[in-house]
Amino acid sequence: MPERHIRFERLRNFRDLGGYVTADGGAVRWQAVYRADTLGKLRGEDWSRFLELGIRSVVDLRYPWEVERDGAVPEVERFDYVNLSIEHRPYDQAATSPDIDPWRYLADRAAEVTEDGATEIRSAIEHVADARGPVVFHCTSGKDRTGLIAAFLLTLLDVTQDQVLDDFALTELATDRLLADWRTAHPDKIMRWPYYGRAPAKVMELVLADLTTRYGSPRAYLTNRVGITEDTVARLRDRLLVQLPGEPRLR
Repeated sequence: MPERHIRFERLRNFRDLGGYVTADGGAVRWQAVYRADTLGKLRGEDWSRFLELGIRSVVDLRYPWEVERDGAVPEVERFDYVNLSIEHRPYDQAATSPDIDPWRYLADRAAEVTEDGATEIRSAIEHVADARGPVVFHCTSGKDRTGLIAAFLLTLLDVTQDQVLDDFALTELATDRLLADWRTAHPDKIMRWPYYGRAPAKVMELVLADLTTRYGSPRAYLTNRVGITEDTVARLRDRLLVQLPGEPRLR
């Protein structure tokens, strides 16, 4: 079976979204869509390994100032690259008060993204649907913004919510390394928030529940607020789903 976690020396949170099973007996195709942290960190053997994946399209979910600060994917002209900042209200997790409910806090920040960034979210999903080959989407840590887009793609592909939550929580395996990277990058700063780099399933569970309260379901949010059309969903399914042996044919 292909690897879920793609190992790099400098990247901390690069994963294949393949293998998740859909409600109608299909599965997400392996080696077709990836989620990641900052690709600007690619160097040397990491860069060679990245090229071996055959990725042709890159969706960068960061602010333009983050791209300027940390760099886009190397040799950006090699790729069908788009920068779509889905977050419009920056905040500093490291400086967040340790006294607040951390999971509710992160879910509330995600709620801001779902409202402010609807246009960019639609463009990101459409870019994945129209990618000419393997595609990767990423933010800085591959956690919150990347986690949202992953959850929305899996939802549109009819992957069960339990698997959506499980995928989000896999970032927990990278938490220690993300925290170590922050400390290396900010030796003169103090980490106030003890939950930096955390991504428990509870956060995404709250995000999806909030969308259900406001819109009826996460799928209804994507249709009615974001503007994802049935044609876009069909293109996603054609590109990203395979039929499992012995299962009914995908619609």
